[in-house]
Amino acid sequence: MFDVHVHAAPDVLARIGHDDQIAAGYAAAGYSGFVLKAHHESTVGRASALARSTGLDVVGGITLNRAVGGINPAAVLSALSTGGRVVWFPTADAHTQESAGLPRLGDLDERLGRTALAVPPVLDADHPTARDAALVLDLIAEHDAVLCTGHVSGPECRWLLDAAEARGIGRFLLTHPSYTVPGMEPVEIAELAARGAYVEITAYQLLHQPGMTPARLAEVARAAGPRLVLASDAGQPDSPEPAAALEQLIAALAGEGLDAGWLRDAASAVPRKLVLR
Repeated sequence: MFDVHVHAAPDVLARIGHDDQIAAGYAAAGYSGFVLKAHHESTVGRASALARSTGLDVVGGITLNRAVGGINPAAVLSALSTGGRVVWFPTADAHTQESAGLPRLGDLDERLGRTALAVPPVLDADHPTARDAALVLDLIAEHDAVLCTGHVSGPECRWLLDAAEARGIGRFLLTHPSYTVPGMEPVEIAELAARGAYVEITAYQLLHQPGMTPARLAEVARAAGPRLVLASDAGQPDSPEPAAALEQLIAALAGEGLDAGWLRDAASAVPRKLVLR
């Protein structure tokens, strides 16, 4: 098994365990590795240290929120040049996150203000950071890294896929597209999957997303087809240990009549092939 999305301490939000504790849990569960994600800092150095100390395939990356300068080519180049494999477009600082009233770094201190981020060419082609977005995409292509859509809107996800195709980016993951943000419908997800996008479903959705059910997640899984990726997105104190959370997701989807072997492949071979060279 290979979990493509997990959070650990230290973080600005409370987490169920520190990096080494999360890694030990995966090792005990027989996992081959995982992707360590943080919303407000690069995890490349942390992942490298874990890989050396545990022997697991631990992968890091960078999320393009305000703490790293937003859609910042310098931060992306630094992360990818030091071994990072994954670039997430804005999550906690996305304009969709603000509109949905979901947690943001600015919630911790009102002096930060409520500035939110978008993919500039979609909402404003003349935006001064449109050039930065293009360079970020070029860097992802040149490093054969994984482009994750983050929490941006459906139209922004579609634009990112168009831009990825134009650059020959083959590692493209829709970050939990059926989550509150971006809130895409199965028919939209199926269209993008048919064009080559991988589609993530997370245990967090099953455990915490208002109104989400196993039946609805099964619809998304069917829309994704062979591009399905199952991940935990765990690490919260009120979630199970990440490996257990992912097992719960697989069991819930299998309970909706989906093939258990296919689901396990979506939590192992498929994400490994997506992330690792």
